[in-house]
Amino acid sequence: MSLKKYDDLNRTNNIKLIAGFDEAGRGPLCGPVVAAGVIMDPNFDNELINDSKKLTEKKREECYELIIKNAIDYMIVSVSPQLIDRINILEASRLGMQLALDEMLKNNKIDLIMTDYMKLKTNLPILSLKHGDATSFSIACASILAKVTRDRYMKDIDQKYPQYEFAKHKGYPTKRHLELLDEYGPLSDFYRFSYGPLKKYRK
Repeated sequence: MSLKKYDDLNRTNNIKLIAGFDEAGRGPLCGPVVAAGVIMDPNFDNELINDSKKLTEKKREECYELIIKNAIDYMIVSVSPQLIDRINILEASRLGMQLALDEMLKNNKIDLIMTDYMKLKTNLPILSLKHGDATSFSIACASILAKVTRDRYMKDIDQKYPQYEFAKHKGYPTKRHLELLDEYGPLSDFYRFSYGPLKKYRK
């Protein structure tokens, strides 16, 4: 079943607008976790849109522009490394999605919420789907918005601190990233010190 068809099967007389939510950046050792929510035009479909993890960077950028152009509304929220360390990555991801939802509800009558396996505080019907970004069109769109936003941010940081090669590894704990960490040490306001490889750098 296509991602779009899954969403369409959940549309009924009472359900018109579906809001999809996802995040990017749970695994990296640094940078924010980025959550996104999006309400797509029910008539919009595009075969390029798929689970953002399966798309090349160039295709994701293409899809990002298509999604922004065809969204009824969207919201992107970044949660800082400091807050991630304070409340943990799961709660930081949830907070980002919750803030995106709360903001979108100010201007939209959402009929159904779909998330990538995340419970949110709401009285609205909600589907929390395992592997949601590979199941639902709306969640896949949110996933792409979150991933592209985070990747762009990491590239910007790379310009400021090229020695860390953030544009290449995006903060994930690759062998090269860990070598660079050993060489230069972590940036105090950018790394997640609650993560295993960073614990030895805690003051």
